[in-house]
Amino acid sequence: MSDTYEIAGRTFLSRLIIGTGKYQDYAENAAAAEAAGVEIVTVAVRRVNLTDKDKPLLVDYLDPSDYTYLPNTAGCFTAEEAIRTLRLAREAGGWKLVKLEVLADQKTLYPDMMETVRAAELLIKEGFDVMVYCTDDPVFARKLEDVGCCAIMPLGAPIGSGLGIQNPVNIRLIVEQARVPVLVDAGVGTASDAAIAMELGCDAVLMNTAIAEAKDPIQMARAMRYAVIAGREAYLAGRMPKKLYADPSSPLAGLI
Repeated sequence: MSDTYEIAGRTFLSRLIIGTGKYQDYAENAAAAEAAGVEIVTVAVRRVNLTDKDKPLLVDYLDPSDYTYLPNTAGCFTAEEAIRTLRLAREAGGWKLVKLEVLADQKTLYPDMMETVRAAELLIKEGFDVMVYCTDDPVFARKLEDVGCCAIMPLGAPIGSGLGIQNPVNIRLIVEQARVPVLVDAGVGTASDAAIAMELGCDAVLMNTAIAEAKDPIQMARAMRYAVIAGREAYLAGRMPKKLYADPSSPLAGLI
């Protein structure tokens, strides 16, 4: 219970974060969040209903007093769009901890890193605590940390692809150099992908499609919960070294 981590001065125990999109409805989303044991849920400010009382409200199913809402800028393709979206989020719910993503194009949904850095600088000057979605480039990850981002969130693979961690070497390099939490964001498809991210030393994993588009989202949410715990335990335990040749489990000396 003491294995916690901090983001912008807030302490969290669960190292799994899930989104609030693509679910059949808010009730299923809430059930998945409970099964996953999460403390943080991301909220796409431009897509999720937070204020129109004539339609189902996310806050009626995922109580903001029970979960930390993490407003994000999904669907934004310029720094100006992202900044405007997060200003609206702050006005609507007083949220200061936010997730920044500025996308380059519709096909890949890769981050536009120049726009991302520019938006991060401006948002931090306005007092936001910025968790930032980025490429798995250690150089840009360091730049984002240097401008003041409170968490670095490199992609494992393209958003919604389910391809898993495509570049574990770069993820590991980002983890080793970081002084703030590192969270794999995007690309996770199944429980083993989440475990790998944690085994690389990441502080947490964020996912949406892997759970929401599973045949049984609630069961997958539970699987992801256990995978993140297992991956973290394995990282803390320290894996055995890889060897080119066999090494017998039992000593050879003293054989009959």
